[in-house]
Amino acid sequence: MKIDFYEMIEKTKKSPIKRMTIACPHQESAVLSARMAKDDGIVEPILIGDADKIKKNAEDAGVDISDIEVIDIKDDEKASDKTVELVANGQADFLMKGLIDTSIILKAYLKPEYKMKTDKLMSHVALFNPGSYYKMLIVTDASMNIAPNLDQKRQIVQNAIDVAKKFGIEQPKVAAVAAIEKVNPKMIETVEARELQLMSEKGIIKDGIVAGPLALDNAIFEKAAKIKNIEHPVAGHADIIMLPNIQIGNILYKAFAFCANDKHAGVIVGGKKPIVLTSRSDDEHSKYNSIAFAKFLLEKGE
Repeated sequence: MKIDFYEMIEKTKKSPIKRMTIACPHQESAVLSARMAKDDGIVEPILIGDADKIKKNAEDAGVDISDIEVIDIKDDEKASDKTVELVANGQADFLMKGLIDTSIILKAYLKPEYKMKTDKLMSHVALFNPGSYYKMLIVTDASMNIAPNLDQKRQIVQNAIDVAKKFGIEQPKVAAVAAIEKVNPKMIETVEARELQLMSEKGIIKDGIVAGPLALDNAIFEKAAKIKNIEHPVAGHADIIMLPNIQIGNILYKAFAFCANDKHAGVIVGGKKPIVLTSRSDDEHSKYNSIAFAKFLLEKGE
């Protein structure tokens, strides 16, 4: 059975509460999202960072955090270490990035002593529920892999397919997008997009259908695909948008986020436990959604 964006959130409200650590929640939106998720029975948050900053942001947001555990660690790197350590030793179930660089939390997460790395490539998966599209849309990779090679792209696609299947999408449709929908040897993105399609056809990429290259319009607008005479099950009906690099991924993520308002979420998958990771400019609603998304994946066996 397919599960949509809002059903995902409702399911996490009804399931057993999880413990979540937050590294450096030194902004109002991070504290607000933690408060909202606690009040809705989604998580029991643990706020780790500069206690003075955390309390000041809570006061500025008008939020009472007297019933939320705060661990006072002034140094961002040490706070990130503690955030990961509590998850690694089973005192918490997953973690969230606060107002710090992504590189800092990932450096802590990947330390050998925490054993959070798996044999999978870690990648960022974003969910969008735009009113202009008839279904939920997954976008990858907007925040993790800078310039993935072909094999890394294969793994990013597979991660996204695996996530989509947890939502009951039996055979997710993946659009490997580029600037144009034709293979041009001078544009490596188009060449590798076609290679991803061939990998799907050969069964190297499993449980999904990949088409590439597709331009963004003919990936999600059926009319655009028909105008260009593109006949493929993915064209105009993509469940997943696979971006060729982080620059395009990050720009598209922020553009979609702006248009989708509070109807989006972002998580890093591929490690032992999911990492809630949104843009620092995202509001408390998208961060709340992302907390629910991470919990949903955790309960589905991510």
